[in-house]
Amino acid sequence: MRYRALYRLRRALPSLRTAFAGALLWAMAMGASALLNLLQYDWETPAKIRFVSLLYAAGGALAFPIGLFLARLVSLGRHWEIALAAAFVCLLAATIVVTGGLFGLQYRSYYVQWHAPAFTITWVFQFVFTMLTALYQFVVLGIRLYFPLGFIALAVASVWFARQQR
Repeated sequence: MRYRALYRLRRALPSLRTAFAGALLWAMAMGASALLNLLQYDWETPAKIRFVSLLYAAGGALAFPIGLFLARLVSLGRHWEIALAAAFVCLLAATIVVTGGLFGLQYRSYYVQWHAPAFTITWVFQFVFTMLTALYQFVVLGIRLYFPLGFIALAVASVWFARQQR
């Protein structure tokens, strides 16, 4: 049983080439999606637009290998419909969680000057609630930057993944 699980994990690992190329393409798509939305709404300053676009690109680059691994793990040896759904859900979840986490860390870096010394009980509460607040704000305000370009990229990547699993 243990060897079967290890075998499954090893088979789910994407090749380094696929993970790197996919991460690069996914980062470009997510960064472009945020950039186009921010430019369309004439948002803030050019420096802030660049920063947010790079944050989304970094989140996409870090999330793609995770989402790809999870999708392969879920869909291993199954029909293409399951592979399509697994890719859609896993890439979506990984991208939102990783980008939201990066947003939370950036958000926390602003408030760190008012927080208690590191690794105290007060600091832990401040860290947790600051991160939760940041994640809430990301979900409410940040996910809209993925539409429509990010959603189209998600559909294309899911179809690519399902075709690879045949």
